[in-house]
Amino acid sequence: MKRMKCIVSYDGSEFSGFQIQPNKRTVQGDLEEALRKIHKGQDVALTASGRTDAGVHAQGQVIHFDTTLAIDEERWPRALRSLLPDDIVIVQAEEVDYQFHARFDVKTKEYRYRILCSQTEEVFRRKYVYHYPYPLQLDKMKEAAKLLIGTFDFTSFCSAKTVVGNKVRTIYELELIEEGNELIIRVVGSGFLYNMVRIIVGTLLEVGQGKKKVSDITQIIEAKSRDKAGKTAPSHGLYLWKVTY
Repeated sequence: MKRMKCIVSYDGSEFSGFQIQPNKRTVQGDLEEALRKIHKGQDVALTASGRTDAGVHAQGQVIHFDTTLAIDEERWPRALRSLLPDDIVIVQAEEVDYQFHARFDVKTKEYRYRILCSQTEEVFRRKYVYHYPYPLQLDKMKEAAKLLIGTFDFTSFCSAKTVVGNKVRTIYELELIEEGNELIIRVVGSGFLYNMVRIIVGTLLEVGQGKKKVSDITQIIEAKSRDKAGKTAPSHGLYLWKVTY
């Protein structure tokens, strides 16, 4: 028995999220079905660094699974390719120590949120960027972003459906990157609450629109109330970009 760690990319457009759900297409479901086929009908459970919601994409999701197959690590991506749909790709596979855990050993996660800043929506990118045709004060957004870097109770920036008790998280980096007509919001943290990145994005956009002040960010954090933060940005602009261990 050996443990394999894989980096997985997927287009989340046609999935009901990562985590397996009855009667719904999920990334985990498709991956485990491919693993079942390559293991000749034997069920193989996988563990991911975390779940992503319906419509959310991944550049660098990480999973692990245990296998009895004598397949070299460099052959795993090719072996699974024919068994997976076109919207899931195994980028890399490597054998790791049996103590490795894709979820519990995470040090940081990086998410990126892509916003199309143009008057006209682009039809071929509609599932991969959030079209936002309104003028933005990027200098104000960047000031506000700095106030979110650090260790805080992020209750105001998570969904009311969040079930975890401890809502303290650390954001190490939060930057706004301009690439052509796209604005990319890049955030690196110790971990993220349910909808946390999308609510941060929605709040920064409201600062950019002048609906909120830069100084409101500190008050929103201190309030520990979801009602104080901005709207939740749509899922299709969000990417799980990288996980570090």
